[in-house]
Amino acid sequence: MLLLSSCCISVCPFTAKQPSFLRTPQRITSGLSSDRMILRGVGAAAVSSSTLRDLVFVVNPQGANGRTAKEWKKLLPYLRTRLGKDCNVCESLTTGPSHAIDITREAIRDGADAVIAVGGDGTLHEVVNGFFWEGKPVSSLNSEASHSTALGLIPLGTGSDFARTFGWNNDPCEAVDRIAKEFSQGCDRVDVGVIANKEGRDLHYFINVADVHLSAKAGFYASKYKKFGNLCYVIGALQAFMGHDNQDMRIRVNGGEWELYPQVTALCVGNAKYFGGGMKITPNAVPGNGNLEVVVLQYFKWYDFVLKLHKLYNGTHLSVNNVSSRSVQSIEVEEISGSGSIYVQSDGEHLGFLPRKFRILPGAIDIIS
Repeated sequence: MLLLSSCCISVCPFTAKQPSFLRTPQRITSGLSSDRMILRGVGAAAVSSSTLRDLVFVVNPQGANGRTAKEWKKLLPYLRTRLGKDCNVCESLTTGPSHAIDITREAIRDGADAVIAVGGDGTLHEVVNGFFWEGKPVSSLNSEASHSTALGLIPLGTGSDFARTFGWNNDPCEAVDRIAKEFSQGCDRVDVGVIANKEGRDLHYFINVADVHLSAKAGFYASKYKKFGNLCYVIGALQAFMGHDNQDMRIRVNGGEWELYPQVTALCVGNAKYFGGGMKITPNAVPGNGNLEVVVLQYFKWYDFVLKLHKLYNGTHLSVNNVSSRSVQSIEVEEISGSGSIYVQSDGEHLGFLPRKFRILPGAIDIIS
């Protein structure tokens, strides 16, 4: 269990003893909190209070061009006041790509009651992936675990699209209140999507939306312009349209027969509803119903997006010509041409290119909602 302070924020390096399922951990330092202590005694020798809950806050200080760090620093006094009496609170700052994955896995291994992502969809995406290792929940690798670790979110990033599905705004104090309230009432279960290559390997997890072709390419370019805030999505879309061609694809739903989908512009697989800075692309998705919503746009030209952009944002595009939607438990997607150049992303993170398999893991994680 974690040995933390109930009266101050701790800086937690999560130094593993011999965690076979982790990368080499990195020590974390922070200039955000003047009232803090260093975590001591993590591991078998540590003794933690049996009555206080252990919460690990995974903070991306570079999120939203540094705004996340500033907002987090301002939030700390309220967080201490609101949670300090009932919870051991640990702050862990990420230092680079995939670091949040490592922090999350180690926190779960050490018995944390919750790992809470502080940042945007990218930070949340890494934390979700930290709940798994080689196709299994990390919690299942700990034979001494007596409870599951919950997932939480304080949305302080650029897009924060996953939060929109639950109607959460970017007020961090409201997020802290939600965390305090949920622990007194119990957590809900949320589905998680998993993506694999054609052979069923190279597993990657997503909690929001995965997508293929134009939208994935736009997301890839948008990630290079995060300094412009939500405008990065517009810039990314404009750059993606340059040289874009619709592609013939084939899909197989729930292990059935292959179906031809000609001239696909974008294919989106939603566990939740929003992506791209507030676009309600999979409006019927519910992240707890055991299904993924697949929305396919075909034969779209650049002017179709201009004329129908408002429908894409308010979720009324399913009535538009050449837009289709279906509910699935799994879907395989391949391009006909075999060029290997069709982009794939999930939760705004570039994952490579087709072919890919997508499937749902029902009720995979407890979530503080």
